[in-house]
Amino acid sequence: MKILKPVFLFALCCLFLSSCVSLKKYQEMENNQKNCTEENKTLKGKVMEYVTRLTELTATADKLKKQNELLVADSINNGMKHRELTRKYDDLSMAYDTLQNNNLKLLKGNKFETQKLISELEKTKETLQKKEDDLKKLESELNTKLDNLNEMQLKLDEKQQKLNELQNILDKKDSAVKALKNKVSEALLGYENNGLTVKQMNGKVYVSMDEALLFASGKYEVASKGADALKKLAKVLETNVDINVMVEGHTDNVPYKGSDQILDNWDLSVKRATTVIRILLSNSTIAPVRITAAGRSEYFPVDKANTSEARSKNRRTEIILTPKLDELLKIIETN
Repeated sequence: MKILKPVFLFALCCLFLSSCVSLKKYQEMENNQKNCTEENKTLKGKVMEYVTRLTELTATADKLKKQNELLVADSINNGMKHRELTRKYDDLSMAYDTLQNNNLKLLKGNKFETQKLISELEKTKETLQKKEDDLKKLESELNTKLDNLNEMQLKLDEKQQKLNELQNILDKKDSAVKALKNKVSEALLGYENNGLTVKQMNGKVYVSMDEALLFASGKYEVASKGADALKKLAKVLETNVDINVMVEGHTDNVPYKGSDQILDNWDLSVKRATTVIRILLSNSTIAPVRITAAGRSEYFPVDKANTSEARSKNRRTEIILTPKLDELLKIIETN
């Protein structure tokens, strides 16, 4: 609208001047007017275009203004957030630096402890290795001892087996000795407790005959009653061929006084033993190799008292019957 007002004034001036100027001038002015009119239309179109463009630009400006306001608000908000994040970052950075410094101090402090622990660990490792070596050595020794123990156990089992065999043999011998003692007791039934005793001791049978049953004082000839008892004993020995016989003569401690053939109690005890043996072998099947004569003189008394009663007990002849131990000796020899 501001552009139309000059154009209108310009037209009025032209009309005013047209009355004063010539026709030529008038036409010239008319042409100018037309040109101005056309130019005015053109300008009006442009004005309208500019107005439209201005309206659009105004709307765009308003939109951009609002967007700018939003951006400003966002920028303020982001700035606040940025400042808050920066503060938090600074706090975290300080905390991190503090932690890092503390960690460095801790590492420096732990370095000595770590070296100490490593040193102790090495010592412990060496100790464990030594103990392991000792354990292996002990294990080896234990295995060796175990092998030796097993070997000893085998030997012990073998010995136990032998011992069982020996025990069986001894049991058999004990049974045989007991049976022999019973047989001797039965054969000499009329003589027991009449100058003759039969007892079982140490796996043997002892037939003890008093001097009064066999011999006169200081003599070595057997009386008839004693000879009868010896013959009955010989019958038992004939049927028990696995029995060895030991005949022992015993005297008291009174020195012997007699003929020149008997020098002392030694000679008398031996003479009495051999006399008994001859009666046992007389008219019997007893093998002489089974019989042994021994003189004990006064040195194995049954009563050590120096009385007449004790001396009477000591003057005796003992016939010791022993089972042969051939089987036992064989087992012993094999060991």
